[in-house]
Amino acid sequence: MISQPLARQLHDAGVRWRPQAGDRFAVRSSELDGEVFTVADMVVEAREYPSGTLLAFNGTTEWALDSVQLDQTLWLPLEHQLRDLLGAAFRGLVPGPAGYEVRVQIPGRMGGEAFTATDPADAYALALLALVGASSPEG
Repeated sequence: MISQPLARQLHDAGVRWRPQAGDRFAVRSSELDGEVFTVADMVVEAREYPSGTLLAFNGTTEWALDSVQLDQTLWLPLEHQLRDLLGAAFRGLVPGPAGYEVRVQIPGRMGGEAFTATDPADAYALALLALVGASSPEG
């Protein structure tokens, strides 16, 4: 699973989340630090309102947490979601001596680039950060 520091970097870089069943997330709260939740129609349901998306915790009367605004959460994208976000830039994932290497071709740059991490999800996230950074006005 992607690390929370990398998830924060993706959020800060502008990667946005539209919650769907199966998505994992954390709540930005010191009381829930380290807790990971999963959106599921029976447990945590994403509800769309004109004022924004609300994540409702269904069937959890024993919890003090009934719902949380989307902006109070941190999306923890899964490997396949990160790969999908890389789109046509993605060239491959290969195991290497230092972990896993995600290879991408960033538009406007010569040659491919590789991003390595011990966890494949983190390698995907590093590649996505580079892709998003390259597409920003400062990139």
